[in-house]
Amino acid sequence: MGFSYKCRGGEPTDSVGLLMSILVCYPEVSTINFFPEKQLLKFTFIYSRVLGDNELAELKKRLVDSIEAYNHLEGKEILQLAISHNVCDNLTMIEVQRDVHSLVQEEITLIVELFRQCPHANLVTEENDRLIEEDIIVQEEMIEHMLQCMKGTTEKKYLFAFREEGRVLVFNK
Repeated sequence: MGFSYKCRGGEPTDSVGLLMSILVCYPEVSTINFFPEKQLLKFTFIYSRVLGDNELAELKKRLVDSIEAYNHLEGKEILQLAISHNVCDNLTMIEVQRDVHSLVQEEITLIVELFRQCPHANLVTEENDRLIEEDIIVQEEMIEHMLQCMKGTTEKKYLFAFREEGRVLVFNK
């Protein structure tokens, strides 16, 4: 499977590349935002039904406990972690906000896996050809590299990325 990037003005920046790679590697992530002033990433996951209060509370607790345990075991301090949700029609959107400085690729994988394991929740994912294992490994390495590069960046652009008809689109404001 080949990947091609088209950017106006040349090669994609690390922040643009990071958002694209996350969406390519993790079809469960619906959208991702980068807030440069806070050095924050916001991941959005969508369920195709309205989750009940107990389901939401259990999912949020499981996410927070797992993220905190992972970072504790890695000896890292979480600077920013917030989980919120919105209900729109028959959809439940859950947003996970994480700071770029303490986030690593393995934690993103953990978060996505926790969403996958939510029973009977109907997680919305992109219907496309699954990446072969070699592509997944390359994408994960790229994600880790770009996260490391972003930790020292002075990127000023607010970015918003999503999928449309099999393509990943990234916009800045």
